[in-house]
Amino acid sequence: MNNKKLRRSTTDRSLHGVCGGIAEFFGISSFLVRLLFIFVIPGSLFIYLILANTLADSPRSL
Repeated sequence: MNNKKLRRSTTDRSLHGVCGGIAEFFGISSFLVRLLFIFVIPGSLFIYLILANTLADSPRSL
């Protein structure tokens, strides 16, 4: 059973780690997720702000 949860990334972050967390969750490049947020998704700033304030940080690894 897969227990992956959508969380903000603590290692791959530019601003708040939202795009890095989405990329880790889906197993794709964070650069691609950032491009999607910039060019494709209308209202992406609003969505990003909501996700940045509601997603928990991923646990730090040693």
